[in-house]
Amino acid sequence: MIIIEQEKSIIVANYDTENIKNLIYTVRGKQVMLDSDVAMLYHYDTKRINETARRNQERFPENFCFQLTEEETHSLRSQFVILNKNGRGQHRKYMPYVFTEQGIAMLSGLLKNEIAVQVSINIMNAFVDMRKFMLLNGQVFERLTKIEYKLFEQNQKLLSHDEKFNLVFNELQKQNAEDFKQKIFFDGQIYDAYSLIIDIIKTAQNKILIIDNYIDDSILKMLSKKNKEVEVVILTSSNSNIRKIDIQKFNSQYPSLKLSYTNKFHDRFIVIDNKDLYHIGASLKDLGKKCFAISKIEDIEYIKRIEGTI
Repeated sequence: MIIIEQEKSIIVANYDTENIKNLIYTVRGKQVMLDSDVAMLYHYDTKRINETARRNQERFPENFCFQLTEEETHSLRSQFVILNKNGRGQHRKYMPYVFTEQGIAMLSGLLKNEIAVQVSINIMNAFVDMRKFMLLNGQVFERLTKIEYKLFEQNQKLLSHDEKFNLVFNELQKQNAEDFKQKIFFDGQIYDAYSLIIDIIKTAQNKILIIDNYIDDSILKMLSKKNKEVEVVILTSSNSNIRKIDIQKFNSQYPSLKLSYTNKFHDRFIVIDNKDLYHIGASLKDLGKKCFAISKIEDIEYIKRIEGTI
């Protein structure tokens, strides 16, 4: 009996709330679990799980359990790589079924084994946690969906999971910077200020113009995050602490950067692709060391006037 209880504890521990949350997906606007994952958690065959639902059909309306279409199944495979893990779901004769939170609660009352009660509690807790997470991050997920659809239209090709993640993440960063209007940073917020400048730099597709009288080689670390082939022009004063050898080394790996000297500017500016203008309240080498602001200037006429003084 002691051995059996130890085995039960190990099984339940392996499927705690955090692990179970990784098995919950969103299909047709509902949070669901695959029949094969439910079977794994309850230590039943997938066939037995689905037979139980069919034999008690009146207890499993569509908002409790439904069968995926071929398109939905393919989407889960290609986008989230969930049906292929551990070999499950690869060679099935029929499209898989999925269970909502209510469906699993109904199912747990029909299954009879030693671990069903505790596993059911963990599953319910996982659904509650995921529901809270989705409520708190609903706008982010809506944007992710729109971005992924936009990228699919643009690329029209099959991408690996990592490629899709990188594309969506980069596009989300780009939109965050484009949506940005103004932010104040206080003493010590060095990383936050640095991160925002990096996000702004990453939005450039063609050209970055930086105007800052007191730059040093720290600007090169920021610019190493730019997209390939983006041209960079830095306007600074002769008092800047940056060496030509540093520029040469940078250009050998991240072309191309041009450095020019001017005494026509007092404030700091970043111009992205001749269309987005940012006013920086502190030198880029001093980000976060004192309270300052970064603001996006909407009037494009100022960009023309700034470029006219160069």
